[in-house]
Amino acid sequence: MNAVVVRTRAVIGLAVALASAGVALTATVANAATIETIAKQAILLDLTSNTVLFEKNADERMAPSSMSKIMTAYLVFEAIKGGRLTLESTLPVTERAWRMQGSKMFVELHNNIKVDDLLKGVIIQSGNDACIVLAEGLSGSESAFAAQATKRAKELGLTGTNLTNATGWPDPNHYMTARDLAILAEHLIKDFPEYYHYYSTREFKYHGITQGNRNPLLYRGMNVDGMKTGHTDAGGYGLTASGEREGRRLLLVVNGLPSMQARADESARLIEWGFREFATYALFKGGETIEQVPVWLGEQETVPVSVPKDLNVTMARADRVGMKVSLVSNAPVAAPIKKGDVVGKVLITAPGFPGKEVPVVAAQDVEKLGFVGRAFAAAKYLVFGAKS
Repeated sequence: MNAVVVRTRAVIGLAVALASAGVALTATVANAATIETIAKQAILLDLTSNTVLFEKNADERMAPSSMSKIMTAYLVFEAIKGGRLTLESTLPVTERAWRMQGSKMFVELHNNIKVDDLLKGVIIQSGNDACIVLAEGLSGSESAFAAQATKRAKELGLTGTNLTNATGWPDPNHYMTARDLAILAEHLIKDFPEYYHYYSTREFKYHGITQGNRNPLLYRGMNVDGMKTGHTDAGGYGLTASGEREGRRLLLVVNGLPSMQARADESARLIEWGFREFATYALFKGGETIEQVPVWLGEQETVPVSVPKDLNVTMARADRVGMKVSLVSNAPVAAPIKKGDVVGKVLITAPGFPGKEVPVVAAQDVEKLGFVGRAFAAAKYLVFGAKS
């Protein structure tokens, strides 16, 4: 069968090859452009297209330090969404929380503090004491909270995570991976957009003490709006950061850097590289008809096909010129066909780009012909052969 060319606004020249092929959805890694980093662990994602732009030891266990407070905030946001807490709820300060060392919000012993203030203490001031108040308030004890956090991490797909506390306090059994932190951060951004603003707040005053947000990229005018720093002797200096430009959101996790200055400079360099060297291209809207695929023994001769959700692809800008988008399908597709049935795949290729495959589904039902119709179609095929 001759290839059909479909023109769209997003892609010039969509070659549609109708041939026997299986369908597989593969994770995309845009690895044409390369960069090195002094970070011990790192991963850079384009969340708009779910594409890994760069990674280094991303599945290596590491001490996440205060970056694991992202999970503490996540569980609090879930509790608020589930009706167990409100931002105006108050939680008591125990002696254990009051005595907690490290970075502090400076909670007052036996005081009752609003959840809204405690969240600001955790996210902006990195307060270990605020974490303990929230953990004890939600789960009765920090150890019970940590067990709940580890369980929730597994449910979210964080396969390299085990949490023993709510703060990131040094513990050899308290670990995450850079990839897990990226997955968690993405969940928080997407699951709780109404609370993400906490991460871009630059300072918070509590108990007469004003503290600035520790994320150095918030002050560099580079459209970064989150998320969390971390530092321990075991983990080095780390940062989980996210920013958005022109509809693209990048997410970076780095750890194992030697100093605060290196953390700031290296994080800024990696994010700028991601925005500069790569671009995200919108190919198809979810549900938009891509092509009509031939049907065998159906009440109609073709079925419209589409992608289930918006299809965006991220690749190095230099590779865009050679990008090809092909629809590969088992054609003709035998009736009956149900709306949503997978009938092929969209294949995106380009020089230096590892490729991306996305399933294509039927956009409507197609019933099977009755006995007479099938007999007529078979006779027609024997006489005239298949269309080309």
